[in-house]
Amino acid sequence: MADVAKLVDALGLGPNGATLESSSLSVRTEFMFNFLHYFSPQPILFSFGPLTVYWYGFFVVLGMIVALSLTFHLAKYYHLRRETIFDLSFWLIIGGLLGARLYDIGLNLPYYFQHPWQTLAIWKGGLAIHGGIIAGLLIIYFFSRRQKINFWKLSALIVPGLAFAQAIGRWGNYFNQELFGRPTNLPWGIPVNPLNRPAEYIANRFFHPTFLYESLGCLAIGSILLAANVYLIRRQKLNERRYVWLTALYMILYSILRFSLEFIRIDATPSWLGLRWPQIISLAIIIFSVAIIFNPHVFYKKN
Repeated sequence: MADVAKLVDALGLGPNGATLESSSLSVRTEFMFNFLHYFSPQPILFSFGPLTVYWYGFFVVLGMIVALSLTFHLAKYYHLRRETIFDLSFWLIIGGLLGARLYDIGLNLPYYFQHPWQTLAIWKGGLAIHGGIIAGLLIIYFFSRRQKINFWKLSALIVPGLAFAQAIGRWGNYFNQELFGRPTNLPWGIPVNPLNRPAEYIANRFFHPTFLYESLGCLAIGSILLAANVYLIRRQKLNERRYVWLTALYMILYSILRFSLEFIRIDATPSWLGLRWPQIISLAIIIFSVAIIFNPHVFYKKN
């Protein structure tokens, strides 16, 4: 028996023959499931006198910091000055937030007509990523013309950090208890306060954590884009065609992710021909992105 015990220790096996590493992973996974399944998140991070800091704002700012850090690091390989990226980032943050808010207001006009003071309450959520992306592309376009920098070069530089920022920012939706999915009995289903449940699901307690699905998906997209950048930089293959591909890759991957998740999301949104509005926009973005990949000369001139 002593020899067997030594062999178990040498192989790093647990009592049932599983490796200690896999057992540890199982324990961590179970802990994560239990956390999601039983923890009831609150929107406020902390309050100090008249100052109230919300989890939503915290994750939005944290995502911006991560995105800026990555973008500044990649900028030197794109041969762009830090001052240029700083100026662009300033306008992207302001314009992106404004575009995301206006887009959400446009999709929920009846509500905001009845509650006009809520248009400024961005700490409660209401930042639509498609609005932010559209505003960001317009800002990059006008900035590139003014600075005489290739549009696709700037957009390819921005998208890896944007994907990671989205992955982080989605956790703000969790603490706001919004944008969750259909009811589920899965062990990672999240509890939602009855006040935040749609009327038709008031009897259900646990719902799909669509914020987590999108967060993990954006984390994967960001990793793919970063890996693609590293590959192209090491082989000195960054050029205008690759800039187009990198931008299109982000738009296609995120649109596929968003299109898929909309099948289980239950938040109110306009629909057409059986598709939710974000799905329609995602399909349009995919078609546009495929077009610029296979017929890029329509959208840019060769250097």
